Amino acid sequence: MSENGTPGARDTTALDLRSGATLDPPTSSRLPVHTTAAIGPDAALPAPPAAAEPETPALRTVETHLDEILAAVPQPEPIELAVLDAQGLLCAEEVVSARALPAFDQAALDGYAVRAEDVAAATPDVPVELAVVGETVAGAAGPTALAPGLAQKVGVGAMLPTGADVVVPAVWTDGGLVRVQVHGAPEAGSYVRRAGDDVSPGTVAVRTGTPIGPAQISLLAAVGRDRVQVRPRPRVAVLSAGSELVDITAQPTPGQVVDVNTYALAAAARDAGAAAYRWGILPTDRRRLTEVLESQLLRSDLVLIAGTFAAEGDLVQEVLAELGPMRFRQVTMHPGPVQGFGRLGRDEVPVICVPGEPVAALVSFEVFVRPAIRSMLGKRQLFRRTVQAISAERLVSLLGYRQYLHGQVMRHPDGGYVVEPLGDGDEAMLARMARANCLVVVDEDVTEVAEGGLVTVMPLLLGG
Repeated sequence: MSENGTPGARDTTALDLRSGATLDPPTSSRLPVHTTAAIGPDAALPAPPAAAEPETPALRTVETHLDEILAAVPQPEPIELAVLDAQGLLCAEEVVSARALPAFDQAALDGYAVRAEDVAAATPDVPVELAVVGETVAGAAGPTALAPGLAQKVGVGAMLPTGADVVVPAVWTDGGLVRVQVHGAPEAGSYVRRAGDDVSPGTVAVRTGTPIGPAQISLLAAVGRDRVQVRPRPRVAVLSAGSELVDITAQPTPGQVVDVNTYALAAAARDAGAAAYRWGILPTDRRRLTEVLESQLLRSDLVLIAGTFAAEGDLVQEVLAELGPMRFRQVTMHPGPVQGFGRLGRDEVPVICVPGEPVAALVSFEVFVRPAIRSMLGKRQLFRRTVQAISAERLVSLLGYRQYLHGQVMRHPDGGYVVEPLGDGDEAMLARMARANCLVVVDEDVTEVAEGGLVTVMPLLLGG
C-alpha cells in the first residue's frame, strides 16, 4: 500500500476494494453513561458531587485516546547514515545530483551504432549493408567519431561514438562482424541513452520524505552519495509488569506466567519500523523499579509497558505517577479497555501502557502504538488500510464498545473478500491469534453482524 497521504491524517474510513467507494466512518461513543442508586423512602436526594475526580475512570473513545498519543509523540531529529543502513527509512534531505546520469551517450541494448540517415531505407526485404569498424563494450571508450556509411558493434551500456545517433538492435541485423546487413530503420535517438536523460546536474535525485528502498539506494549510489540524512528509527523500550511473570527460560510454577509480551511487542515494534529492545520484567522493589524506569526514559524515544494495572495500590502506577503525569483510563474497546498514557521524566518521554493479556496487548499495539511509531518515523500513512469483507459467521458485540476480533480474510470467488473470525473475542488463545491474518472491527453501535453481513477488516501485513 502506498505511504502517501495527508501528513498526520487518520484514515478511519473503510475502503471497499470491489467498488473503490469510501464508506461512512464508524460513529463512536454515542451512548450516554448512566448511574443509578437505590434510594429508600425516607432518604434525602443526594447532593451533586463537588468538582472532584470520579471514583472510576471515565470512558473515552478509541479516537480520543489515540489523538492524545499522536499529539504527544515527538519526531526525532534527522541523522546521517550510510545508504545501506538507511534502507526502510524516510529521506530527510533534498539530494541534489552533481552528476549527469548517464554520464555519456550510451547504447540501451546490444546492437550496432550507426547514423540514422545511413539506414533510413533499410527494410526486411531490401537491407542496407554497412562496414563494421570494431566493437565497443561497457567500460571501454570507443572511436572518437563514426564516419558516414559505417557501423560500430556495441554492447548495452557502451559509449556511443560521436556521429552515431541510433542503435540498431542486433536482432534487426545478420550479426556481421566485418560487414553487417541492417533489416530495419529505427528513428534517430532510438535505443540510445543520452547524457543527463535520467538525472541532470543540479536536479533533485531523491526528495525529502521519500522512503528509501533498493531503487533509491541505487540512485543515491549512482549520484555519488554514500551517506544520506534520514528520519531515524525511534528507540522503543519494551517492558512487562507483573509479580506473576517469569522469563521464557524459566519453568513456571503454579500461578506463574511466562512473559511473552516483551517478545511479542518488541517484534511488533520492529515490524512497525522502530529500533525496539526488550528490557524484560520490571522489578517489584520500589527503589530498583524507579531506577529501571528512569534509565529507560533517558535512553528511549518511547516506553511501552504491558501489565495488569490495578485500580489502587499498584506499585508500577505509583512509581510512574512520581515520574510525571500518568493517567489510566477505560477506553471503549474490547479486548483491553484499560489503557494508560503519560509523558514522563525530564524530557517528557511518551509512555504507553497496554493490558497484560497477550492478545489484548497486541490488539492495543495495533490500535495505539503502531500509529505512534509511524508518526515518529515521519510516515504520511499512519494506519493500515481496511477493506470490507463478508463475515462467514454471525458476530455478537458489546454495545458501546469497539470490538477487535482476530480472523482469516480471503479472496471471495465472486470478487471482494470473505473473513472467518477466529474465536469470539473473549478467549485469549495465542494459537488462534498466530493463525490470524487480520483484525475484524465491529463498531461501537453494532451489537450483531449476521452471517453474510459486511464487516470492516484490517489486514495484518508484515511491514505493512
